[in-house]
Amino acid sequence: MADFTDHITEKHAAFIKDQPMYFIATACAEGRINLSPKGMDSFRVLGPNLCGYLDVTGSGNETSAHIKNDGRITIMFNSFTRNALILRLYGRGRVVRPHHAEFKALAPEFPTLPGARQIILVDVESVQTSCGYGVPEMEMKAERQTLKKWAEGKGDDGIDTYQQKNNVKSIDGFDAGLMD
Repeated sequence: MADFTDHITEKHAAFIKDQPMYFIATACAEGRINLSPKGMDSFRVLGPNLCGYLDVTGSGNETSAHIKNDGRITIMFNSFTRNALILRLYGRGRVVRPHHAEFKALAPEFPTLPGARQIILVDVESVQTSCGYGVPEMEMKAERQTLKKWAEGKGDDGIDTYQQKNNVKSIDGFDAGLMD
């Protein structure tokens, strides 16, 4: 049976910290639903109703576009260990970019990653836990280094050029707010 709370408890925060992977889901009233896997130790619980992750440059910018156009976001963590559990955070997202004043205050909470594009913050409205008994047990082998190496190879100018070409609009044509 699922349990709901209106905030992230200390127990929830400890579970979240232990997960090497999580998933972000967003959608607009029309168009595709976005579901993205994340890792790289980029997620942080910042308070009982606030969390976020450092978002690095990737092939698209769907989450940002959906937040700008709708705002709803769900983040899911699940245990792949013997102790099964699924935890979902439901809320409203907002995007903080490196040129925003708030970014400087938030940045020390997150790892320094090449290609950092923005911080996605979530104002948490509810938290759900469920059993996770159908999720397989697996072991973490290693964190992939491919994206970090790609961003380092591009350099700051190359990342800016890539973002202007690939991250300004969603695949459905929604403005991702990269210039906001």
